[in-house]
Amino acid sequence: MGVVSCGTTMLDQGVFNNIGAVTWDTTAKTAGFTAVSGNGYFVNTTSGAITVTLPSSPSAGDIVGIKDYANTADTNNITIDGNGSNIQGSANNFVINTEGRSVLLVYVDATKGWLVTSASQASDIVSPTYITATGGTITTSGDYKIHTFTSPGTFNVTQIANPLGGPNNIDYLVVGGGGGGGGQDFPDDRGAGGGGAGGYRTSFPSPAGTTPVSVTGYPVSIGGGGSGGNDPVPSCGSNGSPSSAFGITSAGGGYGAGHAQVGGPGASGGGGSNSPQAGGTGNTPPVSPPQGNNGGPGSPNASPWTGGGGGGASAAGSPAGPNAAGPGGNGSANSITGSAVTYAGGGGGGGGPGGTQGTGGTGGGGAGSNSPGPATSGTANTGGGGGGNGEINGSGGNGGSGVVVIRYKFQ
Repeated sequence: MGVVSCGTTMLDQGVFNNIGAVTWDTTAKTAGFTAVSGNGYFVNTTSGAITVTLPSSPSAGDIVGIKDYANTADTNNITIDGNGSNIQGSANNFVINTEGRSVLLVYVDATKGWLVTSASQASDIVSPTYITATGGTITTSGDYKIHTFTSPGTFNVTQIANPLGGPNNIDYLVVGGGGGGGGQDFPDDRGAGGGGAGGYRTSFPSPAGTTPVSVTGYPVSIGGGGSGGNDPVPSCGSNGSPSSAFGITSAGGGYGAGHAQVGGPGASGGGGSNSPQAGGTGNTPPVSPPQGNNGGPGSPNASPWTGGGGGGASAAGSPAGPNAAGPGGNGSANSITGSAVTYAGGGGGGGGPGGTQGTGGTGGGGAGSNSPGPATSGTANTGGGGGGNGEINGSGGNGGSGVVVIRYKFQ
């Protein structure tokens, strides 16, 4: 042991080695308690103020750590009771009333009692920040936030990530509006084509995101579905409208053909009608990877006439046969929302009297019809194409509206 100056108190080397070393109890305290030397405690005052009583009859070198667990000490204080010993040389209690504060107390002697050897706030520590944004309907999935737009709006980025929380990238799903299915008019009862699906464009999955953002507003447009065809001839449907965000545009689906017409070109092409007429060209305008597929052709000119299926995101519309309309092409499944959802299915072709109508493609494609009422419309906010019709005065189904989904890491 070295020389000690007069008037000083010397702690043995073992005591000094213990200073600053506590074992943290990771079960947060939610009520008053008596601390044990050598332990650190996370104190949760969310439900109310809490008093921490320090050990009685402490010895030099005893140490206790306390941390505001829920950043609520500014509202509900943490009181430290000396339990008969001084704190900072005073008999008064010590109060933590600052959000996020932590303290380390070491008992020195009867005069000063417990001394604070270190204190800090959460704000003193550099921590990650992440993208913060508003707009659309916001949900979460794990560490990611998802903004879903089913109508036009703005994705407003109000904060970007720092280097610890970056990169400042988002992922997207942009689906255009589906095309309307073709209809028939009196006195012709011939199969009309199903509407093509709206364009399907996505950057997901990509854990780090692909599209950089900054603090600004990003306009989001949602394409409406095309109308189903009806009187007069040629009773074709109409194309869906495009959806867009971040400079990415997904075109609307092509219309389903009416009487003796070719299917409309679009993101996915509409189905052709009888005679036979070709389906519409998909991936129009062209992008890479393709945003859709071709529509199927209609049946040969033989009764009962039937229409081709509209194209979908993952498959072309099926061609019609003499007795059976073509099913719509299937859409594509995507889990950007946190669960798998299928989008952009093509509409089924219409069947003439005695012919079988085509089923809609998975992903919101409407089924075709062979009855005077309207065919099935595409499902809203999937970009599904409307079903075609093949009956006198039968109208085609409307296309389903599009959707935009945005995903980014927020914690």
